[in-house]
Amino acid sequence: MTRTIVFILSVILVLLPAALGDHSEKGKRVAGFQNVTYDGKSLFINGRRELLFSGSVHYTRSTPDMWPDILEKARHGGLNVIQTYVFWNAHEPEKGKFNFEGNYDLVKFIKLIQKKGMYVTLRVGPFIQAEWNHGGLPYWLREVPGIVFRSDNEPYKKHMKAFVGKIIQMMKDEKLFAPQGGPIILAQIENEYNHIQLAYEENGYNYVQWAAKMAVAFDTGVPWIMCKQKDAPDPVVNTCNGRHCGDTFSGPNKPYKPSIWTENWTAQYRVFGDPISQRSAEDIAFSAPLDEYGLERQPKWSHLKDVHKAVLLCRKAILTGVPTVQRLNTFHEIRVFENPKANICAAFITNNHTTEAATINFRGSNYFLPAHSISVLPDCKTVVYNTQSVVSQHNARNFVRSAVANNFKWEVFSESIPSTNELKSNQKFPAELYILLKDTTDYGWYTTSFELGPEDLPKKSGASPVLRIMSLGHSLSAFVNGQYIGTDHGTHDDKTFEFEQPASFKVGTNYVSILATTVGLPDSGAYMEHRYAGPKSISVLGLNTGTIDLTKNDWGHQVGLKGEQLKIFSEEGSKKVEWTGSVGQAPALSWFKTRFTTPEGRGPVAIRMTGMGKGMIWVNGQSIGRHWMTFLSPLGQPTQSEYHIPRSYLNNGKDNLLVILEEEKACPEKIEILNVDRDTICSYIAENEPANVNSWVSKRGKFLSVVKGVTGPQAFLKCPSGKKIVAVEFASFGNPSGYCGKFSLGNCNAASTKSIVEKECLGKEECMVAVSSSNFNGNGCPDLVKMLAIQAKCSY
Repeated sequence: MTRTIVFILSVILVLLPAALGDHSEKGKRVAGFQNVTYDGKSLFINGRRELLFSGSVHYTRSTPDMWPDILEKARHGGLNVIQTYVFWNAHEPEKGKFNFEGNYDLVKFIKLIQKKGMYVTLRVGPFIQAEWNHGGLPYWLREVPGIVFRSDNEPYKKHMKAFVGKIIQMMKDEKLFAPQGGPIILAQIENEYNHIQLAYEENGYNYVQWAAKMAVAFDTGVPWIMCKQKDAPDPVVNTCNGRHCGDTFSGPNKPYKPSIWTENWTAQYRVFGDPISQRSAEDIAFSAPLDEYGLERQPKWSHLKDVHKAVLLCRKAILTGVPTVQRLNTFHEIRVFENPKANICAAFITNNHTTEAATINFRGSNYFLPAHSISVLPDCKTVVYNTQSVVSQHNARNFVRSAVANNFKWEVFSESIPSTNELKSNQKFPAELYILLKDTTDYGWYTTSFELGPEDLPKKSGASPVLRIMSLGHSLSAFVNGQYIGTDHGTHDDKTFEFEQPASFKVGTNYVSILATTVGLPDSGAYMEHRYAGPKSISVLGLNTGTIDLTKNDWGHQVGLKGEQLKIFSEEGSKKVEWTGSVGQAPALSWFKTRFTTPEGRGPVAIRMTGMGKGMIWVNGQSIGRHWMTFLSPLGQPTQSEYHIPRSYLNNGKDNLLVILEEEKACPEKIEILNVDRDTICSYIAENEPANVNSWVSKRGKFLSVVKGVTGPQAFLKCPSGKKIVAVEFASFGNPSGYCGKFSLGNCNAASTKSIVEKECLGKEECMVAVSSSNFNGNGCPDLVKMLAIQAKCSY
């Protein structure tokens, strides 16, 4: 644990804006020709050491109309570098056929970053993982003869080099690399290869050497990096991905390379079937997450902005001072950057004990540090920030039912269940699912038939034979003689599963139809080209004459559903089938259609899928993804219930087409269209916290309060852009409890708190309230460290 502060400071020198000036100034810094080099301490841009704060924004995961707002929030959060992967399977879904339009307009995205005055780290990969389908590799690579992904394999290297070369040349043609006057200051080849390198033995080592040499030969004029690659060949820099790189990163593999933290995982990605996982603002301190709607998730966003400001107040000392380390004991250390001649000094005091707070003496003064925290002293005297002291604004996300959009009139179209009468057998065994679908759809039909005589069926009343399917993943729905008998699925950790359900078999010909589904291709691991999915063995149990193995029974196959082929999720395609009014629960494998009015307001929109099972959603012909409400977490709740509908997908001045494919029996009556906001803003601060870092400015090495006469903590509240505080819903100075959205009074409360907060804040876009007993006449409860809790509502 004692290495944490050492690494954090090293990372800050490389990753984390050179200045938090206005937009025009930042734009000037990025414009023009830039020479980018490095040494063991930091990057140099045009010969000047820079503090670079970086965050990831993946252009493919939002719509182009969302990019400006997301990037602006990133910039205001203190970032001056945006990093993004390049998504090979998005850009070349078919060999030689490229797509750089719409969400995939990489050049437009990078130019917009430059316009916002920020730099770019371009993570070319082309394997990226990124919790992205197939780790970014296009499906067609699997069908290249003799290919072995991510190895010293000539077919793979040929196609990898061709795609990397295309991307690099595109960037050069648009003059986007820093030496050309563009914003790209770093480029990445490969991604987290050390995880699997040993599986390839010598071919793994040779591949790393080749990939680095290939990348450098493109002569981009900017440094190349490899993340999680201990043996990154010169001059490529090895970097760290992880939650706690200060504890896990062994450092650069050469002394003349800087330490770079390329990923600090701000939250756990969501996996169907898992409970929602988050990472606290206190633990992160170096991340600025926006939620899936592009809204600031507080206090994480502001807590990160504050750490950026705190470190920038130390900028001169870090870049020009001499570093020293005083290790007081196993858990406590003080790191100082000092230039005595210039009277410049900054200190970082660390308490790495995970459960116990500490008081640490530094240069004659005592400093209290909560457990597992770092305090920042830009003048070696004044604490302006502590990682565990969250003095930033909080907020709560609200889903509000639209007043105008829930005017549904549902219609339904049910898929016919194919049998061997329609899908004649075309091979002995069931086809492997990935090979069958070729990543063109989630859905593949398998059909077979067999004969049963009177002697085969059970004689006992109520006894039924059982259909058993051993599947390699990911899910399936089974039908016997056209009747739905059930569904089952694997998990993220174990894709395989066993389906067993009783079925009504009959004397004569029996038809078995299986709809096998994928939830994307694997995103990581060794030998991805040898991963498989779909039905592996099929049998019927419980017959008088024993088990029948249908695995070699001759199988018919179909790629996709009729509704997909007709594109009935689009305006034109929806006219190609006959819809009927939806009443009650519809049969499995049904399509639902309705129209709805564009929701009021300008904010994000979501759909809540209450009452549905598993399937897909389209709005005006645009897919918004898969829903899966019946795969419950251990907490008994769906992993995700609300799904984002980008505003750009909606029609202005007319209604919208909503189409849902549902794999299970379901009724759409409880579905809702919602407006999404974070208009509930809060503050929760103790009277003994340090003043917010924004209370301080540095002028010629001296630190002054920007709020006259106020040196203690303050509650800062700020509404989303263009909105004002219209109500103070809760305010208490004493010992309130709860959290943003659900505060409650304790047994100590200053009666004047709410009126004082209303006077300071109502009708304003932002306000500040001093957290002190004198401000609230709160001298009661003398032995209590008092807290100020405020909850306010913002609106236009």
